[in-house]
Amino acid sequence: MPNVDPFDAILVVSFGGPERPEDVVPFLENVTHGKGIPRERLEVVGQHYFGFGGRSPLNDINRAFIAAVRGDLRNHRIDLPVYWGNRNWDPTLTDALTQMRDDGITRAACFITSAYSSYSGCRQYRENLFAAAAAIDGAPKLDRLRAYFNHPGFVESCISATRDCVDELAPNMRNDAHIVFVTHSIPTEMNETSGPAGGAYLAQHQSVVDEIIDTVSERTGRLHQHSLVFCSRSGAPSTPWLEPDINDHLEDLAGDGVRAVVVVPIGFVADHMEVIYDLDTEAQATADRLGLTMRRARTAGLDPRFVAVVRDLVLERAAAERGEPVEPKVVGTAPAVADRCAVGCCPNPRQELPTLCGVDAPA
Repeated sequence: MPNVDPFDAILVVSFGGPERPEDVVPFLENVTHGKGIPRERLEVVGQHYFGFGGRSPLNDINRAFIAAVRGDLRNHRIDLPVYWGNRNWDPTLTDALTQMRDDGITRAACFITSAYSSYSGCRQYRENLFAAAAAIDGAPKLDRLRAYFNHPGFVESCISATRDCVDELAPNMRNDAHIVFVTHSIPTEMNETSGPAGGAYLAQHQSVVDEIIDTVSERTGRLHQHSLVFCSRSGAPSTPWLEPDINDHLEDLAGDGVRAVVVVPIGFVADHMEVIYDLDTEAQATADRLGLTMRRARTAGLDPRFVAVVRDLVLERAAAERGEPVEPKVVGTAPAVADRCAVGCCPNPRQELPTLCGVDAPA
C-alpha cells in the first residue's frame, strides 16, 4: 500500500459558485469584498449567471472531480478521505475544516483547483486557509500541494484536447488553423510580482503553450500558428491588465485572413463560468460574426490523467515530508514549483495578510 504518512486527509480547495439565482449577487459580493465595486455593477455581471439558470457549473464539477479522485485513490489502495471547501461559497473552508476536526483529521494535503502561480491563484487561497484555520479550535495542520501547471497529467490532457479539437475541423481547415491559448487575465503588476522572482504567471503559461505546440507538432507533422491571449478582465479601466483580450484577438486574426481557430483554455482546469460564458458564449459570438470557424478544446476536467495528479502530488509531498528523496514529475522547461511558497511570493496587492503553507507562514 502506498505510504501517505504524515497525511490523513486531502482537502480540495476551490473558488466556489452560486447554485440558485438568489445566491448570485451575494456570491459576487463575497468575490469582490473590499474592492469597492457597487452592487449595481455586480447585478450586471450576475446576468452571466442568470443566463445559465442562476447557477455556476463549478460546484457540480467539483463534486464529480472529487468522486473521481476518491475512485482513483481506491484503485491504488490509498485510504485517504477527501474533503472539499470553497473560498467564496458553500461549502466553505470553515465548514470543511470544522468537519475535518470533528472527524479527527490532524494533517491534510490541500489541492487547489488553480494550476498557476499568482496572488489570486495561490497566495489568496493561502490567506483564506489561514483565516479559516484561525477561526477553528483544533483545526488540522494544512499543507498546500505544489502548483501543477507542468505536471504531465495536466499537460498531457491539454495536449490530447488540443489535438482532438484540431482533428474536428474540416480537412481543408486543419493545417492552417490558428491555435488560441486562453487564460484568465490579471493586472500586469500582479504578473510582475508573481512567483518568488516575478513574472511567473506568464512564464508558466508560456511553458505549457510551448510544450503543447511542440508535442502536437511532433504527432501531427504540422506546426500551427498560435498565440496566448486572455479573458475575464475586470477592475478599473485605468488599471493595466494582461492583453490581448480574446475577442480583440479574433478580430485581428480574421483581418489577417485566418479561417479557423482552435481555442484551448489552458488557464482553467474545468468548464466553469469563464469558459462557458467568456469563451463558449462571447468569443463564439465574436467568431460567428467574423465568419471564423471556432472550436473550443475541452478542459482537463475529469480526464483520468488529471484526476491522478492529486494522487501523484500527495505521494510526492508525503515522501518529501518524511525526508525521502523526491524527483517531481514535470514536463517542459519550467522547474517544479517549491512545496512551500517563498517569503513575499505573489504578494497581496492591497495589504499584507497572514498565510499558511509558506516558509513565511506559521508552522
